[in-house]
Formats: sequence, structure tokens, C-alpha cells
Amino acid sequence: MTRADFAKLVIEAVDELPDEFLRRLENVEIVVEDEPEPGLLRSLGMDSRRETLFGLYQGTPLHLRDGSYSGVLPDKISIFFRPLVRAYRSPERIRAQVRQTVIHEIGHYFGLSDETIRDLGY
Repeated sequence: MTRADFAKLVIEAVDELPDEFLRRLENVEIVVEDEPEPGLLRSLGMDSRRETLFGLYQGTPLHLRDGSYSGVLPDKISIFFRPLVRAYRSPERIRAQVRQTVIHEIGHYFGLSDETIRDLGY
């Protein structure tokens, strides 16, 4: 799968979100990156030789934004191309995992914990 095809899957996953969620996405950028940097993994307590990320949300979750939240750079959701393509070989499995990863990271934007997101099936 090419990076361009992968990026289209990310766009499709976002476009398939229900309107009530799409309307609430404010000041957040969703980007495709090749790999998480080893330093990033270490900062998250991960061993870059054995662990990786499929996606990462960085920013201020929606529920923590108050009246002083203005003029800030956009939050960032990164979807990592190479780890997903390595782990899921077929286009169908990659598409399904991209969708799951996008939903998972948007869950963090809305303030949901990993545990809650997993309990919801993502």
C-alpha cells in the first residue's frame, strides 16, 4: 500500500464519523506520519525495539478547554503509516485498523481514557 492510498483511508475514516462528532472537531489536525520517533516512544514509557504506536493524540482534550483556550496551535492526531502497514498486510485489514485508530485517537480528543475507548471496542 502506498502512503497516498493510506492517507485516503485516513480521510475516509474521518469522513465516516457521525456528523455530531465531526461538528465538534475544533482546532485539531489529523496527519499521516511515517513512524513514531524512538524518543517519542521512550517519552511514553515504551520500548522502541518491541513496541510501536498506530496513532497518537497530542493536545488539550475538548472537556479541558475553557475560556482561556484561544490562540493556541491546533491539537494533533498522528496516524502512523509504517507500523499499521507492517502489522496488517491486506488492504481490508489496514482499512479496518486505520478506522479503529482514527476513532481511538478522536476518543482521546473528546477526553476518553484508553480503558474507556477499549471498553467501547476501539
